[in-house]
Amino acid sequence: MVQWTSAVGSTQLARLITSQQARPAGPGTRRPPAYRALADGVRTLVLEGRVPVAARLPAERELAQALNVSRTTVAAAYEALRTEGFLESRRGAGSWTAVPAGNPLPARGLEPLPPEALGSMIDLGCAALPAPEPWLTRAVQGALEELPPYAHTHGDYPAGLPALRQMIADRYTERGIPTMPEQIMVTTGAMGAIDAICHLFTGRGERIAVESPSYANILQLMREAGARLVPVAMGEGLTGWDLERWRQVLRESAPRLAYVVADFHNPTGALPDDDQRRALVDAARSAGTVLVVDETMSELWLEPGFEMPRPVCAFDPAGSSVITVGSASKAFWAGMRIGWVRAAPDVIRSLVAARAYADLGTPVVEQLAVNWLMSTGGWQEAVALRRTQALENRDALVAAVRRELPEWTFEVPQGGLTLWVRAGGLSGSRLAEVGERVGVRVPSGPRFGVDGAFEGFVRLPFTVGGALAEEAAVRLAAAARLVEGGAGAGVHQPHTFVA
Repeated sequence: MVQWTSAVGSTQLARLITSQQARPAGPGTRRPPAYRALADGVRTLVLEGRVPVAARLPAERELAQALNVSRTTVAAAYEALRTEGFLESRRGAGSWTAVPAGNPLPARGLEPLPPEALGSMIDLGCAALPAPEPWLTRAVQGALEELPPYAHTHGDYPAGLPALRQMIADRYTERGIPTMPEQIMVTTGAMGAIDAICHLFTGRGERIAVESPSYANILQLMREAGARLVPVAMGEGLTGWDLERWRQVLRESAPRLAYVVADFHNPTGALPDDDQRRALVDAARSAGTVLVVDETMSELWLEPGFEMPRPVCAFDPAGSSVITVGSASKAFWAGMRIGWVRAAPDVIRSLVAARAYADLGTPVVEQLAVNWLMSTGGWQEAVALRRTQALENRDALVAAVRRELPEWTFEVPQGGLTLWVRAGGLSGSRLAEVGERVGVRVPSGPRFGVDGAFEGFVRLPFTVGGALAEEAAVRLAAAARLVEGGAGAGVHQPHTFVA
């Protein structure tokens, strides 16, 4: 039985290795032997998720030609990787990437620290802000005023309240994507929406292509649904998607679904441009893959005057290839568990029909509250407040981390709620474990990977500002010093859960 699930071509791997080796080395760093540099390059690509685990590597002769090195060099590098546990081989099946034995893969979702347990702990686990008052209170009061007519019904609206479906459809139309209410289903948050989509489109063992890294709770939801996740590396920094890699995966793996966070990607903050969005839709359509687009961060641009790319569904307005998921949780408040799906009417009908065996419908009062916000202008006011909070927090956190941890590197996104940080060569898992000892809760990079990658990363959300952001950075620096001194050396899988 073949052990690999995807393949990396010799030209592609050579390009990635060359890019990896082009990063500046520290002062006084000695150049290793050629085979060692090659092995280190491949290992780093695996750990950073640029090459997925279980990806078949090219034959030794092919890679040697692509890199213009001797076959002996490649053979020695492959042998070093096998010895270290980053490569497995079988005669007749080739060699494929792996993670060393004893490094368990992520197997849990992410959940916030209970509010009653906060105490003296600074929680950087949950990428969500407090409610933007007074708009939450006003929305609930407005909902109660509209409630009496609905109280005389059974209260089950599997597709959502007609008024809210119309309101959401109108908002898409205003964004330049003509939409009917028949193309909208209201759900219990974005998680409820994606859960329903996965159950409708995929059975156990079917492939779903996902960005690498990606939102941890969605990855866990798909794992528990029995899906086979096929990771696709993000582009470098904030550049968006690696379209060459996406085309290859869609062509070779033929996944039933593909899931992407197009707007201020969680966790990296990347924002693909219009050309990338159009190209990914075209590639998915050609492969017969349904593209599920999470746009829960779409309204959280932070820079004044920033111009967003067109929604991904603008390149498939009928919704035949693109299913869009939205939510009030990030833009307004996580406690407002209202999400929605935009898709072709026949897809919506199928989702609604299947809902009879799930949760029957979304709470009426919360739907009325969101409808009140969107119909009165309260939504725009609340989101503007949210942007101001997030921008101030982002700038405070960036300044504090740069001051206290200058060896940590990251790019500052122009929106969203998260900072994806390379932790200066330290283990993200150990930082997460030790951080809780010193009073700061932070999620490790492997939580956001499919296969044990991103050990050198942590995710920092824009949820604290001012003096609290400064103190969080001080505590992270204390955790980093402890890790450097050997603390947490036995930790592989920390109990750090986030949202």
